[in-house]
Amino acid sequence: MSRTIHDRRPAIDGGLITGRRLLLAAGAIAAIWLGVQLKSVIVVSVVALVLVGTLNPLTGALQRKGLGRTFAVGVIFVVMVAVVVTIGLITVPALIAQAQSLIQAAPGMQLHLANLLERSHVLAPVAGGIRSANLQELLLPTSRQALSLSSDLLAGIGWALTTLALAFYMLADPGSTQAALYGVVPRRFHVRLARIMLNLETIVGGYMRGQILTSGLMGVVTYVLLRFLDIKNPLPLAVFAGITDVLPYIGGILAAIPLVAAAVPHGTATVAVLLAGVVLYQEIENRLILPRVYGRVLRLPAWLITLALLAGGELMGIVGALLALPVTAGARMIVEELRIELPGARTIDPGIRQRDEQVEDLHSELAAGAGAGTSAGIALEIANEILHGDRPIGRY
Repeated sequence: MSRTIHDRRPAIDGGLITGRRLLLAAGAIAAIWLGVQLKSVIVVSVVALVLVGTLNPLTGALQRKGLGRTFAVGVIFVVMVAVVVTIGLITVPALIAQAQSLIQAAPGMQLHLANLLERSHVLAPVAGGIRSANLQELLLPTSRQALSLSSDLLAGIGWALTTLALAFYMLADPGSTQAALYGVVPRRFHVRLARIMLNLETIVGGYMRGQILTSGLMGVVTYVLLRFLDIKNPLPLAVFAGITDVLPYIGGILAAIPLVAAAVPHGTATVAVLLAGVVLYQEIENRLILPRVYGRVLRLPAWLITLALLAGGELMGIVGALLALPVTAGARMIVEELRIELPGARTIDPGIRQRDEQVEDLHSELAAGAGAGTSAGIALEIANEILHGDRPIGRY
């Protein structure tokens, strides 16, 4: 009888393992479904965390100057809103005026282009289609489209304000945010979580600083080109070009539309010189500037950057393209910090695992009986010392 029970035990254990796997699979499917349903909330949270990671060093710098944390965060957000409003006042009216002038000049441009194409035997069939095209339908939205755009704009403003409010609360009261986060994570993972948070701040801060640098360079180059070619409204057009530069790949195309519209009245040669200058800068930025600015921070190969941008743009449009690189770099870093061995990756050094165990044991001793907030503070201190080499690793 005992032998019969013993013989059946592996089958029972196998059934338990299968049931656990089924539960994990069901949990993963439920998490994916919930993530799809709460996509907007997740995007708002991620953007808020990006803002927190970007502004937290600046907040700390103001605190060291003697300002209270809440007051320092308030000053930063007031300056941010003032900058955004100023940029809007500079660019939006000029772009609207540019669009109106383009619509007014469109019939003449349409006729000129059709006459130009008719001179070529190869392109002559295209001229008829251009001559008969209804520009009003192409350039002016219908009432239904305008209503839809207005609704999307209002919804976008609402989500943006929600994101700013969430980021403000996280920055103004980091203690409660940390306590809530560390409270749901097992204590033995607190040091790893602290390393992840510190690395995320480095990744996000480096990405945002690099983005500001490249956008500023794009704006300066565009302004110099427009001034050299004596094109009207160089400042708002340059600011718009700098803003669109935050969008990989498509940013240059979006910037070129108002630039070409402003250059068309000056002749074909002016348009060609302007486009050549913008394309040349884009090549320099993509091949020389970006690898140096992002290389050490993101540590992503070119193929992964391309896939991340395509996936982000496909899933969430412009917002997805903006978040693709820091999110991908952050996900890769999290996999490394959790010591997850991916298929095809090199085996993790046993010495690293041993060091992690020593650090976790030390944290358990120091944080014994403490609350989540105190445990988070101890974990962050240990992780910061390890990451910056303030103490020899062997001491842990």
